[in-house]
Amino acid sequence: MAIEVRIPTILRTYTDGAKAVDAKGATLQELIGDLEARHPGLQDRLIEQGALRRFVNVYLNDEDVRFLGGLETPVADGDTVTVLPAVAGGAR
Repeated sequence: MAIEVRIPTILRTYTDGAKAVDAKGATLQELIGDLEARHPGLQDRLIEQGALRRFVNVYLNDEDVRFLGGLETPVADGDTVTVLPAVAGGAR
């Protein structure tokens, strides 16, 4: 069994258009490393200077990983990781 990673539309060019991909790892950091091995370029869109990029939100089973331990957050088979770009702006 693996961990399902849900990919936002803007990053699907790295996953050949797949909405979700499987990955493995004991922590979020390892999971992203496995994603990078399978889908090169994805890690650079998620991590900057050893931390999650400011405008990328990552959820583990609907919980924000920034409140769970960041990149050191443990993950397990059957979990779901959702990557969402932050949305800002608008018109007055």
